[in-house]
Amino acid sequence: MEYDERLALFRQTRLNPFDRGEEEDGPQGDKTPPQHEARPEVFPGTRTHSSDRTMDLGLAEDHFSRPVGSFVASDIEQLKLAIEECKKLILELPEHSERQKDNVVKLIHLRLKLQELKDPEEDEPNLRVLLEHRFSKEKSKSVKQTCDKCSTIIWGLIQTWYTCTGCYYRCHSKCMNLITKPCVRSKVSHQSEYELSICPEIGLDRQDYRCAECRAQISLRGVPSEARQCDYTGQYYCSTCHWNDTAVIPARVIHNWEFESRKVCRSSMRYLALMMSRPVLRLKEINPLLFNFVEELVEIRKLRQDILLMKPYFITCKEAMEARLLLQLQDRQHFVENDDMYSLQDLIDISTGRLSYCEVRFVCELCKEGDILFPFDSHTSVCHDCSAVFHRDCYFDNSTTCPRCARMTERKQDEEELDVKES
Repeated sequence: MEYDERLALFRQTRLNPFDRGEEEDGPQGDKTPPQHEARPEVFPGTRTHSSDRTMDLGLAEDHFSRPVGSFVASDIEQLKLAIEECKKLILELPEHSERQKDNVVKLIHLRLKLQELKDPEEDEPNLRVLLEHRFSKEKSKSVKQTCDKCSTIIWGLIQTWYTCTGCYYRCHSKCMNLITKPCVRSKVSHQSEYELSICPEIGLDRQDYRCAECRAQISLRGVPSEARQCDYTGQYYCSTCHWNDTAVIPARVIHNWEFESRKVCRSSMRYLALMMSRPVLRLKEINPLLFNFVEELVEIRKLRQDILLMKPYFITCKEAMEARLLLQLQDRQHFVENDDMYSLQDLIDISTGRLSYCEVRFVCELCKEGDILFPFDSHTSVCHDCSAVFHRDCYFDNSTTCPRCARMTERKQDEEELDVKES
């Protein structure tokens, strides 16, 4: 093929994003535009090397230097052929040579262009709702994310992708219509309970040797796909639905006080993460014997009972209100509502010793001496009207009314007198 024929073929089928578009000036002083807008390097020997080499972002000139199979990538199939041709050329070139480095860069751009053609950038909506997922369009250009549907990398630089605001499911825009799994958060909202049997396996044959989620064929031998067991559900999944993520299993914690992370499928991992802080475990009904073997659990139960006794002081005590003690329990609101419901996070924190609780202290207003008092102490008495705390002996020996009640009565009378004078 003659040079003019090669050049004509290149100009007819070249990819604009990869063109050099470099114009060549005519003789000095001649301002006549060149005959061709862009003149690619057809033969390797004609290339000029410089310190700041110009990277050809399209097909390398080496593709055209081959006498057989010369082509230009103008569609997806041609791009695939160009990628294979570039890969072969890289292997043939001397190791760490400049030409090899150039072709590696060209290979990267060819692959990016191929991905762009497969997933063209369109005007995608910012919010999409599908199977109770609320997908929000992401603006991040990070390439560290992986599509939960196809298990491939999300190229944020050139691909549109979405994240579910409920369960944090991530996927390509092109994969959204292939999603079959509903949002896990809807399950958490409608059915807030755990599987309390330890790895309730039913057997791969009962699953008809198919993934429990996508129904793809699986086997223990890995043909056509490896069967991976989820320790939470006990079922088997394919490698697309089970990425060997790990999580603490509630059933093992409740029955064995075991906190070792086990492998779970993707949907179980999201469900357990969303359920982590929900107080849905009533231990005294599920496994009351646990309190006989875990001393820390007994201590926390006693502390929670004390908190319930002190709840009126959290609300009425001026110092407690100023210190906003109730806000310190906002992450464990159930601690001020009952003493028998626990979340999985509570049990994890108990096992690691991170769980603590704040104390509110009282002083006997009658003798104003002695140790700090608590309403649950055996040697204290509590006023039924204002919940003030006194030494038992001081309170019963004193014939007058409660000092706090007296102050409150006096303050109320003063306010009433002030209202009468103003009226």
